[in-house]
Amino acid sequence: MREDAAIREDAAIREDAAIREDAAMCGLQIGNFWMSWLMRITRLTAPLALLLTSGLAAQNPPASAAITARLDTPQARVIVATLQPRTPSIARNGHVTDRVLIYLDNGVMTRKEGDQSTRIEFRRGDVRWRPASGAYIAENISDHPIRILEVDLKGPPAGPAPVSKLDPVAVDGKHYKVEFENEHVRVLRIHYEPREKGQTHEHILNRVVLYLNDQTAAKADDVRMAGAATHSEENASDQPADRIAVELK
Repeated sequence: MREDAAIREDAAIREDAAIREDAAMCGLQIGNFWMSWLMRITRLTAPLALLLTSGLAAQNPPASAAITARLDTPQARVIVATLQPRTPSIARNGHVTDRVLIYLDNGVMTRKEGDQSTRIEFRRGDVRWRPASGAYIAENISDHPIRILEVDLKGPPAGPAPVSKLDPVAVDGKHYKVEFENEHVRVLRIHYEPREKGQTHEHILNRVVLYLNDQTAAKADDVRMAGAATHSEENASDQPADRIAVELK
């Protein structure tokens, strides 16, 4: 009887082991099935995901130019346009206003109008006149972003520009020099050495003033609107002071 019981117990143990082994094999087969299924799904969906990503990138290309408003007056709107490297900025409708451009960074860009392409090299503080134009493509071909201060003129000149006997260029040519002038604007480049004081002079026209470096009452790249005034100026700091003034006729 004891031998029969031992035999039955041994058979039960063997049967249980067999069941466990079958279960393990079944689990392994199920695991392999799911692993194979997941790998197959991955192979099928990867190209689709890549296609969707490419499509989204095409729909949302990197921004070519960021526009920051600085001033808005009855005579002019002043903005800063920041162009990213190697990203064309397409102006399909062109630019309907005349404007003064002041470059805030060193750089190189191209401007294409129709079949004509122009390469433009500039340094910080360079100034250019840009008349209204048709469609064009501008591209920053530098390896870093560039910023351009744009003074967009809202209309034609009010009339002949008045002249003062105390015009700053006439009475203080050491510190005030004409960068360029046309029927719309006069652009002045202003430079004071440390601790220098200028002559009393008069401003008749409204003007947009850009500060090119830190000064006693302003920071580099500050932009302000100034009106008629008679005064003298002094650079009270130990550093040179440089500004650009765009007089609006």
